Amino acid sequence: MTFRIEADSIGTKQVPSEAYYGVQSLRGYENFKITGQKLRPEFINSLAQIKKACAICNHKVGELDEKIKDAICQACDEILEGKLHDQFICDPVQGGAGTTANMNANEVIANRAIEILGGEKGDYSIVHPNDHVNRAQSTNDVIPSAAKMTTVVLLKKAIKQLVRLEQALAKKKFDFYDIIKMGRTQMQDAVPIRLGDEFGAYRRAITRDIERLSWAIEEMYSINMGGTAIGTALNANPDYVDALAPTIAEISGIPVVKAADLIDGTQNLDSFAFVSSVLKTCAISCSKMANDFRLMSSGPRCGFEEINLPAMQNGSSIMPGKVNPVIPEVMSQAAFCIMGNDVSITMAAEAGQLELNYAEPILYHKLFESIVVLTGAVQTFTDNCVSGITANEEKCREHVENSVGVITAICPTVGYKVSADIAKTAIKTGKPVREILKSMNLFTDEEIGEILDPTNMV
Repeated sequence: MTFRIEADSIGTKQVPSEAYYGVQSLRGYENFKITGQKLRPEFINSLAQIKKACAICNHKVGELDEKIKDAICQACDEILEGKLHDQFICDPVQGGAGTTANMNANEVIANRAIEILGGEKGDYSIVHPNDHVNRAQSTNDVIPSAAKMTTVVLLKKAIKQLVRLEQALAKKKFDFYDIIKMGRTQMQDAVPIRLGDEFGAYRRAITRDIERLSWAIEEMYSINMGGTAIGTALNANPDYVDALAPTIAEISGIPVVKAADLIDGTQNLDSFAFVSSVLKTCAISCSKMANDFRLMSSGPRCGFEEINLPAMQNGSSIMPGKVNPVIPEVMSQAAFCIMGNDVSITMAAEAGQLELNYAEPILYHKLFESIVVLTGAVQTFTDNCVSGITANEEKCREHVENSVGVITAICPTVGYKVSADIAKTAIKTGKPVREILKSMNLFTDEEIGEILDPTNMV
């Protein structure tokens, strides 16, 4: 391997000759070997879209030569095509509020632009990472703006999967409408309920989650690009600042707008905390549903046995024929991840000091992870669990017939105490409530049939 020598304010360093990244990226790579991961491709693309927009706007106000602008734009377009992503070498968790990530983008774009203009990588007299690619910008407006754009892209994918889950649950509500089972509270027999209505309730929770995530996307459209270091727009032409958001919107297809207060947009990360809280709420809904499916499908002989989950894989290396509810299990584990990430995001959002929040990198890393984890978990939950659930109608009917919970329907006629005595007798003797009522001569057979008809109870 051959090297070129690059210099920064720390000193000189050998950089691989073929690398598009430069000395500052390499220092960050060596300093921050934290997660073993790289920047998400969606985030890299967001950075490229911002850098392209900045080059266009700087040229528009006379701050950047046309040839350099065109070379920067071409380099950004290549990144958006998926090229050069391997040159983004920094860990997503890093000190410096994201300076390493910003400089990684600046150096990769500069070196590719240098090549486009006929120079050799590392000759920053042709295109400079700071003076040209990062002109009128700061890490402090680039990184949070790129993070918001990335969040929008990822959230739309998550919403798409949640809509599919909502539709699958709606179908089950229809399919299972005529099946009546025992409802339970505190894991004890309660009163009958339609199996379809249970699935309808799950659907409504997901509908609310979709609505909340749609509101959360709206929070991401306000970006602080143009604010530079602390939101005061130092070193930025006012016309450039005003042109940035519309240009980014045109390039990215995301309807971003300039923050009403660039200082607020630079120092406060509450909008990201809001997104995380909505993701956590959605994860709670999904995990609660997964828990219910595990209970209702428990068995196949010694549990509730009310529904059947699709058999996806062997459940044991020692017990032949055992099939576990692996998809609901992974849905809940994904929820645990999202809930834990929300704690990190909450603490990171609170950690800001005065005009900037140093903890942005961990916040964005965990937020992106939460969205991606939710998206993948919901997709497999829909495809490999919910869509294939079937009902054990006879078992559901059997549970209803043998339950003492149906005694609740007697209360309005004979009162709570008499009803409670009947329930105690049923539990003690094991006799059905219907049989005990007949022996007490309180009602005619026709009246008993009417009162204990599960359809009337639901």
